[in-house]
Amino acid sequence: MAGHSHWAGIKHKKGKADKQRAAIFSKLSREITVAAKLGDKNPDMNSRLRSAIQAARSANMPKDNIERAIDKSSTAADSNFENIRYEGFGPAKTAIIVNTLTDNKNRTASNLRTIFQKHGGGLGTQGSASHNFIQQGIIKISKEEMNEEKIFNLATEAGANDCKFFEDYNEIHTNKEEIYEVKNVLEKEILNFISTEIEWIPINKINLHKEDKEKMIKFLEILEEDDDVQNVFTNAI
Repeated sequence: MAGHSHWAGIKHKKGKADKQRAAIFSKLSREITVAAKLGDKNPDMNSRLRSAIQAARSANMPKDNIERAIDKSSTAADSNFENIRYEGFGPAKTAIIVNTLTDNKNRTASNLRTIFQKHGGGLGTQGSASHNFIQQGIIKISKEEMNEEKIFNLATEAGANDCKFFEDYNEIHTNKEEIYEVKNVLEKEILNFISTEIEWIPINKINLHKEDKEKMIKFLEILEEDDDVQNVFTNAI
């Protein structure tokens, strides 16, 4: 919950439950379809689509599913999906940012408002929570792809700002405007990426007590079950 997308933290883990796997595949498929609809259907010519496909492969999505999601972009002419950001406050007055991809913003807003209220929080206006965060480009790479020293050197050469190393994966941090420029350099040496996203990183974190932490986990789980929700960020730890 440390401000990063909760999805990003679980996409690459093995042994997912069928329900969780289906939810992840659904969200990844939607992103692939929208990326293909908005740009070139050739991933070599479309950075957003290429990153979406890489994330799908990292989540072990079958090739047929990926191809169907791309093909769907040609038949989904009447579906106008929008990326809409919602901000609010969750348990223990924690700041929450929810990124959605929706074809019905009234439905999405209503669903999110209900979830927030049921868990003691509420949706706010644009800027009500985001001032607690900064945006950064975050590229996640599996530990199996490359050792830490090589990744650090490659990231430095690519113009990244920082590298962070975790148990299961490594992160490369960039300015949000430069994420795909850095990614293009990395792709010369790295084939597989867990995710390539602009994330909201908390400036000041809130350390929750055990009871509030349990409430937060339940709140995040329910938020992420909503089909329109792509990523959730919080300043809670």
